Amino acid sequence: MSQKVSMKDISDACGVSIATVSKALNDRGDISEETKQKIKFIAADMGYFPNAAAKALKTSRSYNLGVLFVDDAMSGLTHDYFAHVLDSFKRCAEASGYDITFINSQADGQQTRSYLEHVQYRGFDGVVIACVNFYDPKVEELIRGNIPVVTIDHVFDNRIAIMSNNIKGMKDLVTYCISQGHRKIAYVHGAYSSVTQSRLSSFYKTCESFGIDVPEEYVLEGDYRNTSKAFACTEQLLKLKDPPTCILYPDDFAAIGGIGAIHMMGLQPGVDVSVAGFDGIPIAMRMHPPLTTLHQDTETLGRLAAQRLISLIDSPRTTVIEQVTVDGQIFPGGTVGKIN
Repeated sequence: MSQKVSMKDISDACGVSIATVSKALNDRGDISEETKQKIKFIAADMGYFPNAAAKALKTSRSYNLGVLFVDDAMSGLTHDYFAHVLDSFKRCAEASGYDITFINSQADGQQTRSYLEHVQYRGFDGVVIACVNFYDPKVEELIRGNIPVVTIDHVFDNRIAIMSNNIKGMKDLVTYCISQGHRKIAYVHGAYSSVTQSRLSSFYKTCESFGIDVPEEYVLEGDYRNTSKAFACTEQLLKLKDPPTCILYPDDFAAIGGIGAIHMMGLQPGVDVSVAGFDGIPIAMRMHPPLTTLHQDTETLGRLAAQRLISLIDSPRTTVIEQVTVDGQIFPGGTVGKIN
């Protein structure tokens, strides 16, 4: 077993005092950034790892962040969109010296403690909340508790929220479809949520701004990540007397279900019927033809969530409580064809 590297070993290697090494490794502000980075680099090269327990005792922190993520489909980290957001969150948190732990209030399927009790028991320094039922009393109890919290894709009073710009994203997507000549545009939206409401309102408003009257039968409720509902809704839309030329879906996963229905009816996506998703998941962008979609910036969403949460932990008095929106980008793909 290799010998444990001490601060004295690092100070000898760097030619500085042990006190200076301590200041550098604890990110103290009273030494230069150049010296700090040099010491950190040499320490890492020597295989030095700080004692997390000792660090926690000194700072009264656990250096552990909780992640509350419970989607209705129980997809966990197979959730194409949030998996990428949380991966970015994890990498940013770890780069700042934090570990992350998923919050689970159940054992063997039985409710054992509330989310807040779990957080208090584990001593988390802060919590990020994503893809949950924000109207669940247990979630509300956690958010209103005395612990730093950042939410993703949901605005909650007096809490920092990191949001994909759903209003602009839907506007850009509809505008792109119209630029390709489409005026008969249908929308299979997700189950009710603040995200769904923002996108639906933007869909109607954008169509209206181009003088397009959307028939009631063109707007159907599907569900996020539900290919079966998307398949059924697509069949229903294409059997109308005056079917749409373009169908938008709540996410890329649902769009794949819609494409399945189009193929089943002997039609070709992007030629006979145009299709667009919303997310920009890798598998959809590698389809043939690639799915036209609104690519959400999951890297920035996760990074900002981690940065704002850590800032709230470090500087609660000066961290601004605000809603931060992150723009997405149209990925043209090949499933929205041009019509005259």
